[in-house]
Amino acid sequence: MSCVIFGAGKIARGFVGHLLYLSGIDFVFVEKVDALCDLINERGEYLVNILGDSSKNTVVKNAKALKFSQMDEISKAIAEADCIFDAVGGKNLMEIVPLLTAGIELRAVKNPKPINIITCENWKLPADILRNGIEAQIKEEYKEFFHENVGITEAVIMRSAIEATPELLEKDPLVVNAQNFWKFPFDASRIKAPMPEMMCIEPIYEFTGFLERKFYTYNAANGTTSFVGALLGYKYIADAASDERILKLLDGVYTETATALSKKHNFPFDEQWAFTRTSLNKLQDRNIVDYIERNARDPMRKLGPDDRLVGSARLCLSLGVKPENLAVAIACAIHYEEPSDEFAVQLKNMRENEGYDAVIEKVCKLDPNGELGLLIKEKIQLIKEWGWLK
Repeated sequence: MSCVIFGAGKIARGFVGHLLYLSGIDFVFVEKVDALCDLINERGEYLVNILGDSSKNTVVKNAKALKFSQMDEISKAIAEADCIFDAVGGKNLMEIVPLLTAGIELRAVKNPKPINIITCENWKLPADILRNGIEAQIKEEYKEFFHENVGITEAVIMRSAIEATPELLEKDPLVVNAQNFWKFPFDASRIKAPMPEMMCIEPIYEFTGFLERKFYTYNAANGTTSFVGALLGYKYIADAASDERILKLLDGVYTETATALSKKHNFPFDEQWAFTRTSLNKLQDRNIVDYIERNARDPMRKLGPDDRLVGSARLCLSLGVKPENLAVAIACAIHYEEPSDEFAVQLKNMRENEGYDAVIEKVCKLDPNGELGLLIKEKIQLIKEWGWLK
């Protein structure tokens, strides 16, 4: 039994690789950053540090990685694998399409057995991105094999994996601090092969809305806490999520997204509201020492039209829910500043030199004088009145 994991970042090492190792399943990372590959291959192991319960800490042994440049070895690994996972970050999905395509073509010739690709991304429709990308690149003679034997589906990643402290990193530069959360739900309706006997994996056959539910609940709340927390001077997520001003705003955000998601996917509202409590509990968990800066990083992407805040607000509007609280969060995000973040610097320059309308139009991809654009500008004035802007 063997698996391939595209990506060797914190989720790849601290969740997917961790669970495969505990399940006794061999795996190899495929990683874009050569230095990270070299480090994995040199050390051959890394620590997964479970926050709040050190008894569950694990040293993952026999770790190995392939570089993107090792295309032949990657194709062979895919041809022989029992399952493929990816945790590369949604914006990087298209970069792995040529590698997946070459591997599938070799598999069709050398080992024509069905296989699944499981996306492990906080991203909208990641399986569709991979499927459409492979469909466009795969050679005509292998398309039938691809259609009939390659299942591409999605998992919902609920565990947080965050940067370790400098003290831990000095002992193990590959260490991952991981949340004490173990469920690994995935959409079982789109698989084409039996899944590996992997601990904690949960097949869900009625998956419609599950990923969107997580994204527009957890990620919207995280974005609200991060950007408002930054504006109010917080360093840690748990501290910001315990501020009464942010809690009041979060309650409104949860109400807006829960109402919209319940309408769209026919979830009972009470069930969706209970789901929001699991999100709040995670944000307030002080065992998870997570930084505002990490969560707010790359604000121009996170203010995109389909991302956590603007995407949630657009979803709400499309279902007749006015996103008053989400608009406050967006107004705060527009004012995010962090000198070490090149995208935050770009956002600040655009805001100060071109104005709010430019940010709303160019970054959020909204009409500045449309319903949501006007609401965001209204909330910018409101947070000024509240004294949240220095």
